[in-house]
Amino acid sequence: MNTQRKRLLPWHLLPSVWTLAWPTMLEELCETAVQYVDTAMVGRLGTEATAAVGATVTVNWMIGSTIHALGIGFLAFISQALGAGREKDARRAAGQSVLAVLTVGLFFTALTVALSPFVPTWMQVDAPLRPTASRYFLILYAPMLFRTASILFGTLLRAAGDTKTPMRVGLLMNAVNVILNFFLIYPTRSVTLWRATFPMIGAGLGVTGAALASAASIVTGGVLMTAALLKNPAVSPKGQRIRPDKTVLAPCLKIAMPNAMQRFATSLGYVVFATLVNSLGTLATAAHTVANTVESAFYVPGYGMQTAAATLAGNAWGAKDLKKLSELPRMLLALEITLMVLSGGLLFAFAPQLLSLFSKDPDVIALGSVVLRMVAVSEPFYGVSIIVEGMLQGLGKTGVPFIVNVIGMWGVRILLTFLLTRFFGGTLVTAWACMIGHNMLLFGVFCAYFGGLLRRWKRDKRPAA
Repeated sequence: MNTQRKRLLPWHLLPSVWTLAWPTMLEELCETAVQYVDTAMVGRLGTEATAAVGATVTVNWMIGSTIHALGIGFLAFISQALGAGREKDARRAAGQSVLAVLTVGLFFTALTVALSPFVPTWMQVDAPLRPTASRYFLILYAPMLFRTASILFGTLLRAAGDTKTPMRVGLLMNAVNVILNFFLIYPTRSVTLWRATFPMIGAGLGVTGAALASAASIVTGGVLMTAALLKNPAVSPKGQRIRPDKTVLAPCLKIAMPNAMQRFATSLGYVVFATLVNSLGTLATAAHTVANTVESAFYVPGYGMQTAAATLAGNAWGAKDLKKLSELPRMLLALEITLMVLSGGLLFAFAPQLLSLFSKDPDVIALGSVVLRMVAVSEPFYGVSIIVEGMLQGLGKTGVPFIVNVIGMWGVRILLTFLLTRFFGGTLVTAWACMIGHNMLLFGVFCAYFGGLLRRWKRDKRPAA
């Protein structure tokens, strides 16, 4: 029996998987906790404040995911180079990442600042909320250069096997955000602690205060992540040129561009999806916002382990280790499915209680509970697709995920949501059902594609392009 269990699961990989995964999972968990705190703090200002903040959050995803996609190109290049013992190539890639941060960061700064007055209108935010939403968006995106550095340099550190430093930086960013929220959102007030009442100074800036707190934490993260990268011996850009180097940028961009197009197209889809939801009214917008916030915590096992999947798959690919490439999916998916079944069960059981942390509106809680319980059932399936996509990213195979994600987003989620809500009286429940359909498509196609790759490699006795 023990021999059979060892064949089913390669337990010897568990330490390396867990060592890479747990710091990223903790980082994701803490980021989600701050999202919870942010939404709860803003939620105390009322449903309109929650809607003003949440209405442009999908644009945030679109821009952030595009930068993350660029990081995937560098992650695949560096993890494969280190797996093959090409340390000099890894450091050259780190030098090119500095050029990427400067170029992309300054571009998105100019773009978002210029578009901030128009985004709430394009997102069909209710007219009275547009000035607040626009101001929030402008402040949040002013430090885009620092945000780009935090995202991209953090990815480089993870590609080199250092997931603990990005975790520590993330924890400090979150602490800055929460502390400043406490002082900037609310006015000066009396606070009771252990039966003692004392005055608490506050700026009373409301939604604007929440934006300023987030911007300050982004600047903190960018500075600290840059300092950490400079100190890392494997991927420090010290002494490397930052002029364009085609031998590094070409393979990085070859991997990054399909992923960037995928993330941009799917994130644009999230924007359109949010626009369709916003058109259903303030109740739907608020319920969608808080439900998304709650749901994000329960994807932590998936996205936390995705970096480990990408890094380990890239290392094995660089070393041409077919045995490890065959064993990794079994260990990763067994751990992932176990964690996602547990998180999905908790989400289903405690949906109303979790939603009540962010809104006291009974209608928001009731509607949000329905959609959260729907998505809880699909969590393990979506978790599998997250891990498989991570392994494909580490292997540099981003073409098929791009095609499938775009078809799923626009052909299933957006088109069906548009038709069903505009012409058949569909509600937020209908929209989330379409979202689940998109996720199930990813699960089926990704598993079939990766399984085909493994069968081909085993037949040829080697990893092949």
